[in-house]
Amino acid sequence: MDEKLAKKLRILADAAKYDASCASSGAPKRKADVDGLGSTTGAGICHAYTPDGRCVSLLKILLTNYCLFDCAYCVNRRSSNVKRARFSVDEVVTLTVEFYKRNYIEGLFLSSGIIRSPDYTMEQMLLVAKKLRRDHGFRGYIHLKTIPEASPWLIEEAGLWADRLSINLELPTEKSLEQLAPEKDGASIEGAMAQMSERIEEAREERRRFSPAGQSTQMIIGADDTTDADVLRTSAKLYGHYDLKRVYYSAFSPIPDSSSVLPLKPPPLMRENRLYQADWLLRYYGFNVDEIASGGEKGMLDLEVDPKLAWALKNRHLFPVDVNIAEREMLLRVPGLGARAVDKIVVARKHTTLRLEDVARLTSGLKRARPFLITADHHPKGRLDRADLRERLVEKPEQLSLFA
Repeated sequence: MDEKLAKKLRILADAAKYDASCASSGAPKRKADVDGLGSTTGAGICHAYTPDGRCVSLLKILLTNYCLFDCAYCVNRRSSNVKRARFSVDEVVTLTVEFYKRNYIEGLFLSSGIIRSPDYTMEQMLLVAKKLRRDHGFRGYIHLKTIPEASPWLIEEAGLWADRLSINLELPTEKSLEQLAPEKDGASIEGAMAQMSERIEEAREERRRFSPAGQSTQMIIGADDTTDADVLRTSAKLYGHYDLKRVYYSAFSPIPDSSSVLPLKPPPLMRENRLYQADWLLRYYGFNVDEIASGGEKGMLDLEVDPKLAWALKNRHLFPVDVNIAEREMLLRVPGLGARAVDKIVVARKHTTLRLEDVARLTSGLKRARPFLITADHHPKGRLDRADLRERLVEKPEQLSLFA
């Protein structure tokens, strides 16, 4: 690689690091033809781990970090004095192909600042995907970060070549956008999401290809005073209205020469993790936003305990539940029991009466679950009434994780 291209890569790979929405989950399994290139698997990439332990990655870059917009929270805003660079379409195609041949990557995540116009920028990104697919037979994963201000037909064409499309909502409320990104319009962003959702559903019904891994978005957390409850309400609306595959949460990172309206410090990293956990409760555990928020105070999630445990501690009157007779919906609310463990319990109890040791074999979270469960040989009795129950269950995690 020549030095000029290497310099661009350093600048534009670094500029892309703030975008969290780069997983390939949901992409269909696909292999190249004899003369083609690349493949996808059903697991996530972008330095993620597959179920069999493989680490897979993608080339995550911006087409350019020049931008017409001046969003206060963005390091690549128009008024920023960061080093700038711009790839040509052919340079991105060449990098992707060469990196794949060297086994560095299995796909491409491409975003961009806005140059000339939204339409021009979207067209350039679209050309990258089209050239990879048509000229090089590339069958690997492609994620395009689309531009809501671009013409609808350009976004629709992007869906013909990309595995996943995404439009960043950026901030969780219209008030936040007006304050920190006045050039962006929340209504146009959601309008583009609605358009994409319709096209994805149409393609699914007609069994044709259009963004087969769906669409996702990202929200920046901690750039203003929006509460966790309001963030989650926005997420719930996006999931319900536009069938998003994923909402990503990115903790605000202070940037050089920033606006005085921005905080000087980032939010606690644990806040981002708690939001991801709460997001799972919304999508897979049957909780609504008000229930999740009730576990914290003043609309903010409890940073010391995961949101399911926080809710259970404030609703002790609903416990303990008997694993041998309780409805699946209630078992999902037991701290320490993940959705897979609950499904295994529901199956196992059809054939035997479950004891505590049986539950221990089905979940690694028995310590948290024990005070909330009844089994054939276990009853927590007065444990739920203990004043120190919370302290007994709080652990200092070795690493941040989602539910077991």
